[in-house]
Amino acid sequence: MRRSTLINIIIILLILALVLVVKLKPHNKTSEEIAKCIGERATLYVQLGCHYCEIQEKMFGENVKYLNKIDCFFERDKCAEIKGTPTWKINGEYYLGVQTIEKLRELTGC
Repeated sequence: MRRSTLINIIIILLILALVLVVKLKPHNKTSEEIAKCIGERATLYVQLGCHYCEIQEKMFGENVKYLNKIDCFFERDKCAEIKGTPTWKINGEYYLGVQTIEKLRELTGC
């Protein structure tokens, strides 16, 4: 094997290792206090099998249990006004798509 080929392989392996480290790095989760506050002031509409809903829920870590969630797959009658998931209902307004914790805190006053 030529030296340049070996160097290219090593570079590729290093890049892949870096990508894995970044992907597997634990993300900061939302505190229990903030999750409870958002859960008291907002409703999160999700749906079984929704990838973006999973992303939104993972932002809360184990504190996702404090959110006021409605799963539109099981509770379709409560989702008549929902155009897609995830959707947040805050102060009578609907916000479609994944929202940052900072945005949710701003909208809820938490």
